[in-house]
Amino acid sequence: MRFDDLQVATRADAEAVAEQLKGVHKLGVAYSGGVDSAVLLAVAVRALGREHAVGLLADSPSLARHELQTARSVAEQMGADVVEFATHEGDRREYQANGADRCFYCKDELFTVIEDRLADDLALDAVAYGENADDATRVDRPGAEAATRHRVLRPLAGAGITKSRVRALARDLGLSVADKPAAPCLASRIPHGEAVTPEKLRQIEDAEQVLRDLGFSDSRVRHHGTIARIEVPLPELGRFGEPGIHEQALRGIRAAGFKYVTVDLAGMQSGAFTMQIITHPKEGRAVELAQTAEANAGVESAKR
Repeated sequence: MRFDDLQVATRADAEAVAEQLKGVHKLGVAYSGGVDSAVLLAVAVRALGREHAVGLLADSPSLARHELQTARSVAEQMGADVVEFATHEGDRREYQANGADRCFYCKDELFTVIEDRLADDLALDAVAYGENADDATRVDRPGAEAATRHRVLRPLAGAGITKSRVRALARDLGLSVADKPAAPCLASRIPHGEAVTPEKLRQIEDAEQVLRDLGFSDSRVRHHGTIARIEVPLPELGRFGEPGIHEQALRGIRAAGFKYVTVDLAGMQSGAFTMQIITHPKEGRAVELAQTAEANAGVESAKR
């Protein structure tokens, strides 16, 4: 096993993940450039050899351009081969409808394209993705069902590797994304029940790029029609009071296509829209839509 350069704890984790790949001749890793898929691909390259592990990088309007560039550079850093291909989840009516199960249709599109277009051409006998042990316990990840249906491997979760241990392994492997914040797709910024469109995705990407250029370490721009609701880490909220930051953010986000710009004092909120549905299983989607309508009404009232 090619992990002798790692520290004892991380070497044990890498070997545990590699053990999950035992018997695989050539593996395709659904790869996004995030820390989970990057670690999985790096371990697979070491365990199976570069010629027997390939990253599968899906590109669509829901993937921000800077995330695509990051994925390319990290793959080059680790010496992994990557095949880029297009997915068209945005053409699916179920995806456009943006229910709480939107991620299922996105992952189903991803794994279907891999099966139908790539598996034979690349001589893959298995496909894996970067679900970790923490992800496996979450209730707001409908994409996991698509992985199950397509018999996609989960080596990190199978080895019991939690997010913190994934990051520790990434550091020991020398991956630049070891501390990279989670980067869910752009569609996650649109409230469930409101249609996902290429124009909304573009607005979100352009608005978040404004915040990135201003030096915020992470951000979400939630799309509420003409309203952009900004989420940044709590310690960085005060930056909007710094000279020039407020004006540049306002100007740039309006230029992205929003009329009104607000800052959410709750800060960053992972799964903000989906969890509102999951935590109200009896009322389901209606509760989330009602909450969204109420929030929007409150903003409109405040404007008046």
